[in-house]
Amino acid sequence: MTRPPAPADPPEPGVWEELVTTALLGTDRRRPPAEPGDHRRTPPARPGDHRRTPTTGPGEDGHAPTVDPGGDGRPGTSAPAVLLDTAARETVRRRAGLRPARAARRPEPAPADPRPALPAAAARRLATLLADRAGTAGGGRRGAAPDLTELLPQWLALANAHGYAAPPELLPALLDAARGRTDLRPAALVLAGGRALWLARLNPDWRFALRATPGGGTTTPRTEDPDRLRRLWQEGLFAERVALLAAIRSREPAAARELLASTWATERAEDRLMFLDSLRVGLDARDEPFLERALDDRSRNVRSTAAELLSALPLSALAARMAVRAAACVALDHTLQPATISVEAPHECDPSMERDGVVARPPAGRGERSWWLGQLVEAAPLGTWPGRLGGRAPREIVALPVADGWQGELHAAWCRAAVRQRDAAWSRALLGAPGAPEAGGPGAVSLAERARLLSTLDAGERADWVAGFIATHGLSEAFQLLGVCAVPWAPALGRAVVDALDIARDAGSYPWSFSGVMGLAERCLDPAEASRFDALLATPEEPEDASPGAGGYWSEAFQRLVSTLRLRAAMTRELTPRPGPEPGA
Repeated sequence: MTRPPAPADPPEPGVWEELVTTALLGTDRRRPPAEPGDHRRTPPARPGDHRRTPTTGPGEDGHAPTVDPGGDGRPGTSAPAVLLDTAARETVRRRAGLRPARAARRPEPAPADPRPALPAAAARRLATLLADRAGTAGGGRRGAAPDLTELLPQWLALANAHGYAAPPELLPALLDAARGRTDLRPAALVLAGGRALWLARLNPDWRFALRATPGGGTTTPRTEDPDRLRRLWQEGLFAERVALLAAIRSREPAAARELLASTWATERAEDRLMFLDSLRVGLDARDEPFLERALDDRSRNVRSTAAELLSALPLSALAARMAVRAAACVALDHTLQPATISVEAPHECDPSMERDGVVARPPAGRGERSWWLGQLVEAAPLGTWPGRLGGRAPREIVALPVADGWQGELHAAWCRAAVRQRDAAWSRALLGAPGAPEAGGPGAVSLAERARLLSTLDAGERADWVAGFIATHGLSEAFQLLGVCAVPWAPALGRAVVDALDIARDAGSYPWSFSGVMGLAERCLDPAEASRFDALLATPEEPEDASPGAGGYWSEAFQRLVSTLRLRAAMTRELTPRPGPEPGA
C-alpha cells in the first residue's frame, strides 16, 4: 500500500507582509525574502537600517543587482526576479487555503422529509422569489412591476398551509433569506423542516435555526420525556428556553407553568419577565395562584406583568380588588340632568395598590391622580360598570356625560380594559359608528387605540367597520385600521379601498401620500378582484391643480396593483394540489 505524499511545509508567518514591504521599498533597499522554508533567509531590516542588501555582480551600471541568497558569496538571480518568484509561490500557498489533512468524519445523512414535494411550477416560483429577495428597496419610483420581496411571506404561508417540503437545492437560499429577514424565519423554517437544522450545524451563518427549536432537535421535547425536558430547561441557552416554554405552553399550558415554577426563584429578573410573558397564551384561572405569588416579586416589571395578566381574568382576586378601588372613584350623579358620571380620583397610591401592579410614579407631564385612576379602571373587570352605573349597557354608559373634564381619561382607560379583556361589546361601544362625523369614536382617542379595539371583533365585523370608516373619512386616517383586517380583505372592504384610491386619483391628490395603502392593497386584496381594476389602468387627464406627473404615477401604481394580484392568483393555483387520477383510469 502506497503512502500518501507528505504535505508541503506551511508558509512561515509574515512572509507575505515581507514581500509587500520589499515591493514598496524596492529591491535595491531591501532584500527579498527567500522561498518559505529556506532557513538561510536574512532577517528583515530593522526600521532605520539603510544598509543595502548584499549583492554580487554588476549593479552600478544600471543593470539589476543579483542576490546572494545565502550570504556566502555565491552569485544568484536578480532581486526583482526573486521577489516575483517568491510572491508567485506564496500566492499559490495562500490560495490553497489549507494543508492536506486526514479526512474528517463524514456527516450523517440529512433526515428524510416525508412531506410532499412542491409542484414544479411552485418550485420555480420559489426560486424566482428567493433570487429577487434583495427587492427593489431604496428611494425613487417603484415602477409597474410587482414587488416580489413582499410576496415571499405570503408564498411561504400558502406553501405551509398545504404541508409541502422545500426543494433540497433551494434550502441554502431559503435559509439566507430567513437570516436577513427575521419576519420570514418561522415560516421559512417550517417549510425547510428538519433539514434546516442539519444544514445549520454545518454553517454558523444559519445558527438561528438551531435556536428556533429547543435543543437543536427536529421537534420540541414532549412532556413524556421529563429527563430531556428538564435537562434542556435547566441547561439550555436563554433563547432555547424561551422557545421551549412557548412551545410547551401552546400544547400543555399547565406543564409549561409547572416547568417555569420549578426554577422561578433562581431566575434573573429580566428572564423572569420574558418567561412570564409566555403565560399570555392559554391564560386561564388555573394560572392565578402562580401569578398571585408573582405579585410579591422583587422586580417591579415582573409585578406589573403579573398584575396585567391577572386583570385579564375577570374572576381573579386581583380583578375583584381593582373593581372595589375603581368603583370607589366612579359613580353616577342623579342630581344632574341628564344623569352624569362623577369621578373622584385616588388621593394616594398605597402599598397594596403598588403590590397589585399600580405604578406610583407617573410619566413626565402626567398628573398623579389621573395616572392612578387610569390604572385602576383599566384593571377593573368591565362587568363592574353596568351595576355601578344604573344597569346600563356598555353603549349607554359610554354615551353618558362625564363631569369635570374626566371623560377622556375614563374612556381611554375603558378602551385599554376592553382590549385586555377582549370584550367585543365594550369595543363596539367605544368605537361608535364608523360613519360618525368625527373620525374618533366616543372613547377612542387615537388611531392606534381604535385599531386595538377593532382587533377584539371578529374578522367580518372588523372589515365592515373599516369599510364604513373609509367611505366616510377616506384613506388619510385608515392605514393603521387596515393593518388589523384579515387577509385577504373582504370584498366590501376591498371595494371601499379601491374606490377611495380612485376618488383620490380623480381629485388630483398628491399620489405618494397613498403609497402605503397601495402597498397594503397589493398584499391584501382578494386576487379574484383583479379584473375589476382594468378600467383604472389608463392614464387620466390631470386637473390643473394636480401634482405634476400625478396621472402617470397613478396609472403606474394601478398597473402594479393589477399585476401583483394576478401574480398572487398564479401563486395560489401553482400551490393548490391537483386531484390525482381516478382509480382505474
